[in-house]
Amino acid sequence: MATKTKGTNAKIKELKGIKPEKVSKEHLDKMQSAVSNINSAYIELGRLSATSHNFLHELAGRQDELTLLQGELKKEYGTDDINIQDGAINYTDDVKADS
Repeated sequence: MATKTKGTNAKIKELKGIKPEKVSKEHLDKMQSAVSNINSAYIELGRLSATSHNFLHELAGRQDELTLLQGELKKEYGTDDINIQDGAINYTDDVKADS
C-alpha cells in the first residue's frame, strides 16, 4: 500500500479543476497582520498630520503677533528694523531718530 505524501489531496483537486474556497489559516493570518500594520500606519500618519495642522495654526497666530508688534515699533520708532539680540534700532539713511 502506497502512502500519500503531503499535498496529494490538493494536487488531486487541482487536477480535477476543484479550486480552494478559502486561503490557508497561515496565509489569512499573514494577510490580516499586513492589513492591520498598514491601517496602523495610516492612523499614525493621520495623527501626525493633525498635529502638524495644529502647529501651523499656532505658528500663524504667533506670526500675526509679531506683525502687530512690528507695526507698533514702526509707529513708535519709525522703523521695525531692530537687532533682536541687543534691541539696537537700525535706522536707514533716510530715517532720522526723533531726539
